[in-house]
Amino acid sequence: MASLEIKTADELIALDVEGRGRTRRAGRETFASRRILRMFLDRGGPIPVDEIVAAFQDGSGKTIQQALAALDTDDLIRIRDGYIDIAYPFSASPTPFVVRLPGGKERYACCAMDALGVAPMVGQPAEIRTRCHHCTMPLEFSVSPDGPGPEAEGVMLWLGKRTDERCKVADSL
Repeated sequence: MASLEIKTADELIALDVEGRGRTRRAGRETFASRRILRMFLDRGGPIPVDEIVAAFQDGSGKTIQQALAALDTDDLIRIRDGYIDIAYPFSASPTPFVVRLPGGKERYACCAMDALGVAPMVGQPAEIRTRCHHCTMPLEFSVSPDGPGPEAEGVMLWLGKRTDERCKVADSL
């Protein structure tokens, strides 16, 4: 029987020996990334690449096309058929992880960890709706910028081994 290994967030961060996390965090700080995330937050997606190219310039001296290509390469966004359909933590397509924001806007998160990170990212409380990975029981709980609400007591985040470097690690609650 396999044992269950429980790690803290700091222990998980320490596993990033290649610095991928630092690169991804730096990529999130670019003008293009912040603008794309704001668009997903405000209206959802997918977002036409042409709309971003026409409306924005990246302050780093890169062309906006280079900035978008770098974000795609760093797995911060996904460009498909001329649209940005993923901008972590958001997905334009339905996923099992629904995040309800203040005012009733609902957005799909790419994975469980992304769903948990939306409230701290936007600095506002949110509600998460999903299903248990194991038993499919519906799960609904609040999350604030400080963490999950008391109704999430006993809920665990399952992490799987990455089989494809372009895929997220966390995929279920």
